[in-house]
Amino acid sequence: MSDRISLRHDAATGIEAIEARFAAHAYDLHRHDEWLVGVTEHGVQDFHCRGRRQRSTFGRVILIEPEEAHDGQAGAAGGFAYRMLYLPRPWLRAALGEPAGSEPGLAATLQDDPLLGGAIRAACIALSRPGERLLRDAALDSVVRRLRPHLGRPERAAPARRDDRLARRARDRLRDDPAVDPGADALAREAGAADRFQLARAFRAAFGTSPHAYLIQIRLLRARRLLAAGMPPALAAAECGFADQSHLGRRFRRAYGLTPAAYRTLCTDVPDACRRPG
Repeated sequence: MSDRISLRHDAATGIEAIEARFAAHAYDLHRHDEWLVGVTEHGVQDFHCRGRRQRSTFGRVILIEPEEAHDGQAGAAGGFAYRMLYLPRPWLRAALGEPAGSEPGLAATLQDDPLLGGAIRAACIALSRPGERLLRDAALDSVVRRLRPHLGRPERAAPARRDDRLARRARDRLRDDPAVDPGADALAREAGAADRFQLARAFRAAFGTSPHAYLIQIRLLRARRLLAAGMPPALAAAECGFADQSHLGRRFRRAYGLTPAAYRTLCTDVPDACRRPG
């Protein structure tokens, strides 16, 4: 295994996502200003933190508070790999709804929490796709939600009521220009919601899905129409707001069971077959 580090910085939130692998020694004792929230993906991740050695194996979650000293190295032959989110303190405080000047604490450095580990993994992947802002926001919200119990900050119960007005405004905004991803915060402001969390609850109650999933659905419907009319997949991807042709291809195949090119061929070679796509 050769050493490798990949870092992505999200300008909107200040969050950094790191994917790294090391064969042996990784880094000396050091500190960060941010909260570190990570998951071990391979091998044994050995490090010193909170006065003792810690050993993380596949799927275990690593939680490090700001300014906590730690180092890193492989704890067994074969090296180790991990994904890590660096969460700025102001961002996490705002996401938790904490007042200025207050800061929670972590009970333990290592946790066996598959749901949080999966949320960290999904967020790292989402941050590698900067064009999908609703996906990024939803993935980061999931990390915060799963992180809350470890910070001693349980999620406050939301009022059990629907707000169809907010949901309809957000839906109409997405329908008006599906090629543009406004991001969760901007969409919430345009819909008149107090914040993106209120909008997410209202949208799911009204339509049974998230704003991001809904946006992908209407993009796919538009892509079907364009492909059926003969537009090449690469142009249809750009027209509908997908990052590129392969992004459209992955989503299209998962939704409809065939590639955009195959669907276009069926429609253009056999015109009657695409009059009422099922």
